[in-house]
Amino acid sequence: MTSFSIGDTDFLRDGQPHQVISGALHYFRVHPDQWQDRIRKARLMGLNTIETYVAWNAHEPRRGEWDATGWNDLGRFLDLVHAEGLDAIVRPGPYICAEWHNGGLPNWLTAGERSLRSSDPEFLVDISAYLRRVYEIVAPRQVDRGGPVVLVQIENEYGAYGSDKAYLEALVTLTKDAGITVPLTTVDQPVDQMLEDGSLPALHKTGSFGSRTTERLATLRAHQPTGPLMCSEFWDGWFDWWGGVHHTTEVDAAAADLDAMLSAGASVNIYMFHGGTNFGLTNGANHKGRYLPIVTSYDYDAPLDEAGNPTAKFFAFRDVIAKYAPVPEELPTAASPSPTLTVPLTPVGAWTDAPAADAATETPRTFDALAHLSALARYDVALPPTEGPGLLSLEEVRDLAWVQVDGQPIGTLSRTRHDRTLRIPAGRTLSILVEDQGRVNYDHRLGEEKGLLGTPTLDGILLTGWHSTPLDVAEIARTLAARTDAAEAGSGPSAWIGDIPLDAPSDLFLDTTAWSKGYAFVNGFFLGRYWRNGPQRTLFVPAPATRAGNNRLVVLELENLLAPHAELVAGLLLGDTEE
Repeated sequence: MTSFSIGDTDFLRDGQPHQVISGALHYFRVHPDQWQDRIRKARLMGLNTIETYVAWNAHEPRRGEWDATGWNDLGRFLDLVHAEGLDAIVRPGPYICAEWHNGGLPNWLTAGERSLRSSDPEFLVDISAYLRRVYEIVAPRQVDRGGPVVLVQIENEYGAYGSDKAYLEALVTLTKDAGITVPLTTVDQPVDQMLEDGSLPALHKTGSFGSRTTERLATLRAHQPTGPLMCSEFWDGWFDWWGGVHHTTEVDAAAADLDAMLSAGASVNIYMFHGGTNFGLTNGANHKGRYLPIVTSYDYDAPLDEAGNPTAKFFAFRDVIAKYAPVPEELPTAASPSPTLTVPLTPVGAWTDAPAADAATETPRTFDALAHLSALARYDVALPPTEGPGLLSLEEVRDLAWVQVDGQPIGTLSRTRHDRTLRIPAGRTLSILVEDQGRVNYDHRLGEEKGLLGTPTLDGILLTGWHSTPLDVAEIARTLAARTDAAEAGSGPSAWIGDIPLDAPSDLFLDTTAWSKGYAFVNGFFLGRYWRNGPQRTLFVPAPATRAGNNRLVVLELENLLAPHAELVAGLLLGDTEE
């Protein structure tokens, strides 16, 4: 069996110095039928290792309902990495950040008052059960047992969050007790305090950065005086948020920084090699004074684009890697052209008007109180008699609300805009449709409740007797997919269906420019969110989600379609850049 260890200056593979040249590829952001293609392309770029996070909330969205099959089949993913002749790095968290909703922590774990990412006994009980399940998959696939896994990371950029050494020690004990024998690492930004707080003497410290390589490796070396230097997150791009721009990095500059890394003898994990997609409702959000939800695309301006096709950065990085390691002569084949066509859409009626199912409560119930994992909830309350308009005030809306009085749209309230008040006319019933736009994935806002917080007031008078109705958008889309009868497209949320004719399964690019805001599905596959707020303009449809013949498209629009059709275009449209 192969050995992998940490020497005085290098990683040692069977006792010989070894430079890790890795790329991040998250199995949960790529259709399982396309894992092998992406892994193979990593090898063709010259990588010798694949790194992945493990997303706890993908595996266990509800307490006790553990799933390691299909999209969550981490074992199969690692086996495919091994079959391609590559090593693997596993980063199980339990916190991962990753611009993934709630930083990878399940909603049930973060709900309520509890101390997260700490040595709190209650928290340790839950993460112990999680890590044992992950390590049941990882342990038999370690390199010293004939598998691909060479490194396992403890926590993730913990120095940016806390300094609870007892917590880190508990994670190490859990990991070793579960049979993990490969070297254990931590990662933090090259800031003295973060590197000090985020690790233990027995763990190998690595850095996360995307530029100023020489300077940052020197900072890392000051905190990790022996062993190999490693940048475990070499940021070669960046993520996007709704209302922003599409972020890109200059190819030559990124290649030069990679060159500096490898020429210094440092190991590297390129974050990302292939970003993939925040399919469904899996996007996270940032909040550093202003709430900014992440878009559906996780293209990241990576060497492989969102659809898995090589970019200029792929070939520039490949040229750099070839200076330091063997690179296969073979190049990836060009992608087949994607079909371009216009598909008419038929309205099939309103879709957010499900009858209230619960008894009235004094205050609105949050998504968390409802144990609701989908994107929407509707809140209805009887209005007191009044002769004229009144001022509706909310404690906080998380994250975007559409307000109606007696079925008539009045306006919106946005967390991003810091909205709290709206003048509404007299009426009988107030309805507020609230969207969870993505849970914050960073810092101390993990686990924030979603929905309407507190008790709304009208001209200072408490509004009580609320009906809180959770709306499962995926289930609604499944029900509507079978509809054949048309309905009138009224104002407000409306559902639309259409059929995409294909000669064979194919990657598709669904242009959402003529739509406003909502969710799209193909053959029941949840593509994700769209929003005219941009920058993203296309939703990526992976070929395995399609079939020869008609492919049923369901669009759940929250506002209005500018044109009742769907456009399939030739490639990704990810929005304007800063250049």
